[in-house]
Amino acid sequence: MQPGEKSTQRDRLVAGIVRVTNRDGYARASVAAVVAEAKVSKPTFYVYFRNLDDCFVGAWVGVHERLLEQVRAAITEQPAADATVIAMVTIVAFAGSEPGLARFLMNEPLAAGTPALDARDRGIADIASVIEEALESASPDASTPDVPLPRVIGGLYRLLASRLRRGEPATNELLEDIGDWIKRYEAPRREHRWSALKASPPLEPSPFLPKAQLRAPIALPPGRPRLSEAEVAVNQRRRIMFSAARLAEEKGYAATAVTEIAKRARVDLRTFYSLFAEKQEAFMAAHQLGFQEVMAVAALAFFAGATWPERSWEAGRAFTQFLELNPTIASIGFVEAYAAGPGAAQRIEDSHFAFKIFLQEGVHSVKSDPPSPIALEAIVATIFEIVYGEVRVGRSAEISRTLPQIAYLWLTPFLGPGAANRFIDDRGTVDVRATKVVKKRT
Repeated sequence: MQPGEKSTQRDRLVAGIVRVTNRDGYARASVAAVVAEAKVSKPTFYVYFRNLDDCFVGAWVGVHERLLEQVRAAITEQPAADATVIAMVTIVAFAGSEPGLARFLMNEPLAAGTPALDARDRGIADIASVIEEALESASPDASTPDVPLPRVIGGLYRLLASRLRRGEPATNELLEDIGDWIKRYEAPRREHRWSALKASPPLEPSPFLPKAQLRAPIALPPGRPRLSEAEVAVNQRRRIMFSAARLAEEKGYAATAVTEIAKRARVDLRTFYSLFAEKQEAFMAAHQLGFQEVMAVAALAFFAGATWPERSWEAGRAFTQFLELNPTIASIGFVEAYAAGPGAAQRIEDSHFAFKIFLQEGVHSVKSDPPSPIALEAIVATIFEIVYGEVRVGRSAEISRTLPQIAYLWLTPFLGPGAANRFIDDRGTVDVRATKVVKKRT
């Protein structure tokens, strides 16, 4: 076999997994489907890749490098102070010109397990590093967006992934709105405090926080229970839901089997299948329960404040502290949910829409020039990315310590950087200034 032929076959396999995952989702992808799409034999697949994950990551890295080069080239041609805005609009433009590749790059890793998530996070960090390198040559007095670059880029990926799944093109309006949104965070570089920061100290517990962690009910004792059939079913159903959630947190959704879920829930398989058609249904029931509970807590806290900034702060405090109290809910809601398939992705989009409600009052309270609906989507997506990042690195117990940064992200497009900073400082959070010092050029 000639070297040129091998290269062609690998390229066909890479193109094949892009098409298969975009069409069917990673949960339904298989080596058989990829080789059929690529029109090569299964032994040929294993010449190039160890398994499906290896093939996916190999393909993903190739697409990422293509985008990275476009970002690098675009930044090189513009003033250093514009690097963040230029990078963001270049990412949007890539989604417009290469929607299939962009969907594979931005959406599919969320469903493809740990190796793919690791590649995604490294890739986002690569783009952030290119931006940061360009910003190093900008004057300390230059106004640039004071934002945590990896989280904002990840939030943009989430926003674009949602639109690409729905078949919506990346339009000029989207380009303009994303550019306008990120410019709203501009401040002199010497005054930056949010691009690199230490966690804030622990906050006082929200009065709306539940007293205890959400838990599965106690298993019923053997023998005939003194409960109705409906009450027994509720008990068993909740145990199965929590079992599915905990196993997904511990080993990942894809690696969790129905037999394991049933065993941990202390029910037999017949009982499992009488209550759920498959593991996806059990997992999504747990996801829905977590979403309902966190929304209820956040909504109660929101209506306790006197002004919109105060209400949003209280909602954010309750939201982040609830996730700290319930790390399993944080894991399935922000890391594992996409792995359950397209239905799960839709649930996540629904939750994005629900959280936008907390920002709508801000739109009405701004006297002029409120952020666009697309900017609101970007804010919520970036908040999800921040929580995702904390969970992925094992900091679920410290999510509320990111609240000042989260609050800055949602307040600044409405109030401006100065007013947002003053509001956060008035909440009693200790110095969260950037650890990276901007040196004055000579």
